[in-house]
Amino acid sequence: MNNVILESVLTCPSCGTATACTMPTDACQFFFQCPHCNAMLKPQPGDCCVFCSYGSVKCPPIQNDKS
Repeated sequence: MNNVILESVLTCPSCGTATACTMPTDACQFFFQCPHCNAMLKPQPGDCCVFCSYGSVKCPPIQNDKS
């Protein structure tokens, strides 16, 4: 069985602020507002969520697909 990591650090592409977050296990997170510059992060084309685009760890569904 694959151990899913639930903690990820989102890094804002606008200002570089890194924010530790707990990822949801039951849904993708499409938006995240940077607490420093208020930029609204959205997934890059081809990614399912902000964690896959800007996180230090991919989202749980992607992690499970690689098991």
